[in-house]
Amino acid sequence: MSTAQISHRPLIFLALAIFMAALFAGKAIADEDESEVMKVVYHADFSDPRRFSAMLTSINNMATFYENELIEYDIRIVFVAHGIRFLTDDKLSGTPFAEDAALADRRDNLKGRLLSLNDVMSVKLELCDITRTGINLDQDKLYNPVDAVPSGVVRIAQLQKEGFAYIKVE
Repeated sequence: MSTAQISHRPLIFLALAIFMAALFAGKAIADEDESEVMKVVYHADFSDPRRFSAMLTSINNMATFYENELIEYDIRIVFVAHGIRFLTDDKLSGTPFAEDAALADRRDNLKGRLLSLNDVMSVKLELCDITRTGINLDQDKLYNPVDAVPSGVVRIAQLQKEGFAYIKVE
C-alpha cells in the first residue's frame, strides 16, 4: 500500500462520519417536524345539544388558535351512540337516539357550526358504523363529510396510539 493511499483513509473516514451525522440529523429534523402536528380527537357519545354546542365552541377555539399561530393540526370528532343525532337531519324516530325538543330547537345552528368546522377548519368527522347499522340508518342520510369507521371506540384507541390527545367535553 502506498503512502498516498494510507494518508487518504482518515479523510475518507471523516467524510463518511460527516455523511452519517448529516443523515441522522436530517431524520431527527424530519421526526421533529412530524411531531409538530397537533393531533386531537374529541369523543361525542352524548345526546345533550348544549354539551355538543360547548364542544363545537371548544373545537373552534382550538382550531382558531392553531390557525393564528400557524401551527399544523389534525382535529377529529369520533361520534358514537347518541352522538349520531348530530350527524343527520333524520329525526331517528323509534330509536334510542330520537330527536327531542331541545335538539329540534338547535339542530340548524349545530349543523351549520359543525359543517363549518369541517369545511373551513378541516375538522374530520367520523361515525361508529356499529351505531349507524344498529338503527338501520342509510349512509346517505348522514351529512356529506362524515366518514364511517367500523367501531368508534376502536378508532379512538387507534388515534390515541398514533399520538392524538383525547378530549371529552363534560
